[in-house]
Amino acid sequence: MADPKAENSLRDAQGALEELESRWRAAKEYLKIDLSRVRREALSVEVADPDLWENQERAREVTTELGRLNNDLELFDGLRRDLDDSVVLVEFSREALVEGEADWALLDELASSVAKLEREVAALETQSLFSGQYDQNDAIVELHAGAGGTDAQDWTEMLLRMYSRWAERRGFGVEFDEVTEGQEAGLLSATFIVKGRFAYGWLSAERGVHRLVRISPFDSQARRQTSFASFEVTPLLNDDAGEVEIDEKDLRIDTYRSSGAGGQHVNKTDSAIRITHLPTNIVVSCQNERSQHQNRARAMQILEAKLAERARVERQAQMDALSGNRGDNAWGSQIRSYVQAPYQLVKDHRTDYETGNVDAVLDGDLDSFMEAELRRQRART
Repeated sequence: MADPKAENSLRDAQGALEELESRWRAAKEYLKIDLSRVRREALSVEVADPDLWENQERAREVTTELGRLNNDLELFDGLRRDLDDSVVLVEFSREALVEGEADWALLDELASSVAKLEREVAALETQSLFSGQYDQNDAIVELHAGAGGTDAQDWTEMLLRMYSRWAERRGFGVEFDEVTEGQEAGLLSATFIVKGRFAYGWLSAERGVHRLVRISPFDSQARRQTSFASFEVTPLLNDDAGEVEIDEKDLRIDTYRSSGAGGQHVNKTDSAIRITHLPTNIVVSCQNERSQHQNRARAMQILEAKLAERARVERQAQMDALSGNRGDNAWGSQIRSYVQAPYQLVKDHRTDYETGNVDAVLDGDLDSFMEAELRRQRART
């Protein structure tokens, strides 16, 4: 006689696999997998041309795109193989039940396989959220302390740690370019680059004002304090992007001694550079490279990215297309609240996604918040 528990387990696994199969087929359409295969073939032919490397810039573009397509298609095809293997496990498990004896080792393997496939398909679906022109780029991030005095400056440093830990979790690199310490504690501002595929796509969901509510460690009466810090993000352009031309006459360049927090983020030298673009009053700084020349080159790269973003926004006549609507770095403008007292809660006010595990979020567990906002944005388009 068949084991009812085993039958239910098999039925659940089979139902889950049918749903995963449907999601896989949908992903094949919206990720344009067939077009990617055609594109890969064309790029492979181009890479095989020995004359390609006569144009170094084009060769880099082709090999980078081909490498990404190979990775994407290998993941997609690997998922197909995993689905097929799981279907075979279903058949073996069913045969065992027909013979009147449940094979729990097979059923456990099937359950593990289905759970793994759930994660893989979810990751594939998340990739579909990154369809913007610059979503695959590295990201330039700026944090600025807002209302809240010393607590706001401490909050800015907490955010810097939070996003650094998030980047580490995803295997992204982080390069600090400018860190200005607060008067008593924390940071007034920080500029850093997150390097990795889809860094800008992910971090574009974090743009806005972040609000912290806690018992202030800087208040002798241990009162509750609300403080704010803003998060701005810009896609880092390739060195050869050439989207904007910068006239040297429009620049004011100042050198100064860097003053990073405790020396842990920046090199303290006299080579720090601050560049002001006079027509737009955009200011960028870099202090973490080892020479004035390197700091200037990085600052110019960041300036070009900011000017390109400004130009795109003006062309599209949508101030929130890439730069977002910054608003006031204070009450009423926050996108997310992090509450540590009188209760524990992190809530995103755009999506209503929330969690009570504040410590995990501050330790970089941000993917769920980002995905919720990216899905909200996609639903609006």
